Amino acid sequence: MNDSIKLLDVVALTEDLPQEGLFRGQVGTVVEILAPGVYEVDFSDEEGQSYAMKALKSFQLMVLHHKRIKVA
Repeated sequence: MNDSIKLLDVVALTEDLPQEGLFRGQVGTVVEILAPGVYEVDFSDEEGQSYAMKALKSFQLMVLHHKRIKVA
């Protein structure tokens, strides 16, 4: 879904992973690029306490943007 994911990008999960206690829409931060299209994502609560760390593929993630996106 998104091969332009970079280190420290804020991402949202695009599918449920109930066996991991993670569900679509949960927000995390990319903390490592493990391989092309594979990212280590840290999921933290409002206080910054990590509650899950998971290797995920790009199709499982959506990059979140806090600024307007300019289209060429």
